[in-house]
Amino acid sequence: MADADLTRRRNQKRRTRKDLLEAASRLMKAGRKPSLEEIAEEALVSRATAYRHFPSMDALLAEASIDVAVPDAAELFRARASNDPVARLERVDTALHDLILANEAPLRMMLAHSLERATRGGSADGIPPRQNRRTPLIEAALEPARDQFSPDVLATLSQALALVIGTEAMVVFKDVLQLDDARARKVKRWAIRALVDAARRSDPAD
Repeated sequence: MADADLTRRRNQKRRTRKDLLEAASRLMKAGRKPSLEEIAEEALVSRATAYRHFPSMDALLAEASIDVAVPDAAELFRARASNDPVARLERVDTALHDLILANEAPLRMMLAHSLERATRGGSADGIPPRQNRRTPLIEAALEPARDQFSPDVLATLSQALALVIGTEAMVVFKDVLQLDDARARKVKRWAIRALVDAARRSDPAD
């Protein structure tokens, strides 16, 4: 029962964090730069709760600006979208890659805040240091191919793809490998196809 209670509390904190980001995004879409009090009121939480989830107002607004720009899976995969998992994953990667290029400064700030929080004890309080935006898009991309993999292999594939698609990959390509944008995109496409092929080999379709 204790484990169930802990899981329930952590899930509630994740929902509260998401509610705060969505509230800030709604206010920003209306052309406003909201105060913390306005965001907390919009999210139906207290100001103290908002402060527990974000280290500063700048951190909250920086991340909310990303929330506004993240594509919706339903929009990304319209009725005529390919069912090929590689093509769909490449569409996700392109959308997020373009978003990262357009929002590099706030994304680096968001990453810095999460790393700083980790040095102060991580998420021992159950509040997640980051919002997971890439996994829902990866899962939507893989949805038509679910029957090609066992649940375990599908989960592993989704998790492996999260290493290739996202802000951290951008940091590696730009700061560590010092690759230009065209080369970075090519390497990621190669990695996406290699991961899908590896998953198919480890768990062939019946």
